[in-house]
Amino acid sequence: MMNSFGHIFRVTTWGESHGPALGATVDGVPPGVKLEPEMLQHWLDKRKPGQNKYTTQRREADAVKILSGVYEGETTGTPVQLMIENTDQRSKDYGDIAETFRPGHADITYWLKYGIRDPRGGGRSSARETAARVAAGGLAREVLKALAPGIEIKGYMTRMGVHEIDRARFDWDEIERNPFWVPDARAAQTWADYLDGLRKAGSSVGAICEVVIQGAPAGLGAPIYAKLDTDLAAAMMSINAVKGVEIGAGMAAAMLTGEENADEISMGPNGPVYSSNHAGGILGGISTGQDIVVRFAVKPTSSILTPRKTITKAGAPAEIVTKGRHDPCVGIRAVPVGEAMAACVILDHLLLHRAQVGDGPRGIIG
Repeated sequence: MMNSFGHIFRVTTWGESHGPALGATVDGVPPGVKLEPEMLQHWLDKRKPGQNKYTTQRREADAVKILSGVYEGETTGTPVQLMIENTDQRSKDYGDIAETFRPGHADITYWLKYGIRDPRGGGRSSARETAARVAAGGLAREVLKALAPGIEIKGYMTRMGVHEIDRARFDWDEIERNPFWVPDARAAQTWADYLDGLRKAGSSVGAICEVVIQGAPAGLGAPIYAKLDTDLAAAMMSINAVKGVEIGAGMAAAMLTGEENADEISMGPNGPVYSSNHAGGILGGISTGQDIVVRFAVKPTSSILTPRKTITKAGAPAEIVTKGRHDPCVGIRAVPVGEAMAACVILDHLLLHRAQVGDGPRGIIG
């Protein structure tokens, strides 16, 4: 139970870190959308491990297979089954922790809830599960491309530990040029030196990632219980290791006055124009037509080489060092995951909007 998200475009993920495979079953996919594995592979390649020294050295091809829901290169309207095989498991790395809980991990809560857990790489709680989400997000992007080609979804990192980007140097083109998905070339170099030191010390650090959805039409979302920002926040919070989510100004809105926070409105040649975007492109749970901005904080990877105090299953005191292959900053690979979750949510709300009000214009017409 509770392994699915979405209303109309509904994604169910399955599989564990060290099982034979993992994947996603995607229902609610419109028929007639062109879809080949290569279209999804592009996004999985952005997330896969072992691409540089700043991520886990687990070597996975993350090659996605489409098992159902596609005929002669087009979706049929039936569930699309996506599968990614695990090929580089090293379960022996986790033999020492089968009886001991790792601080900061879900080991202890899984045990307290279920009375059983898969210690190999964290099992279901592993960030490996996010590969399935990225595959589903790639499918969502292809549907969006067909239904709303003006929508673009871009993610990047804005902070690593104590270091953050300088927004005055923000460069969209720079995001693809460095291993951190950071839009600031100077920050990328600083972060490289900083993370290299942490990596060699066997430590880790947290990060903040930001996702911007450009070109989304006004009207997506609904009041109260199906708010667009509610679903975006839930989607981002569901990502492994995420501990906080903001929309627009987010927590900083608490420091603003009403005059500062209000995004003033005027009429432009093509509709309403806003003086600012503290709301993050969403008002009352419904998109305004501005850029939708969502930000999430990722905690430091809990698998570190510094000994930590803990307990065993029997309740005895213990000390643990987590061996294996781990990300010194899991926020790096969280960027394409955040993009994928945004794509799934935006498509879901686009389909909900069409189901309720159709495609006709509503409200003010420029």
